[in-house]
Amino acid sequence: MTHQPGDSRAAPDDWLAIGEVSARTGAAVSALRFYEELGLIASERDGRNQRRYPRHMLRRVALISVAKRIGIPLQDLREAFADVPLDRPPSHQEWQRASRGWKRRLEERRLTIERLEAELTGCIGCGCLSMKACALLNPGDALAEDGVGPRRL
Repeated sequence: MTHQPGDSRAAPDDWLAIGEVSARTGAAVSALRFYEELGLIASERDGRNQRRYPRHMLRRVALISVAKRIGIPLQDLREAFADVPLDRPPSHQEWQRASRGWKRRLEERRLTIERLEAELTGCIGCGCLSMKACALLNPGDALAEDGVGPRRL
């Protein structure tokens, strides 16, 4: 049974039509289909062969939206959600375990971005603009083996 968004009779075990999920989350219907293709969310078909999503998918779609907004690749989300069940609402422990794993990935990403920022600042700051000296773009002048001129452009 489905209810309209905002209906006070909504229950945690309600099934939502794809349009309802889209309206509640702000995710386009096409995006929801794509997330389902990737295994990030799941639906079942009703008697009229229309997708119906369990209400607990709203949380997953919300997390996907936030992750996309900050540049987290969908593959990373697949890995983070790997142990979170699709067929039932996840337990608090399952969400906590997934959150810890995702937090580690975000921390690694933050450190990588900080290292890149430091390398870019150093590279730009030195003013040499030399591909031979630039440890960021051409460590050890490895691109010299490919010939003369710009190799990365």
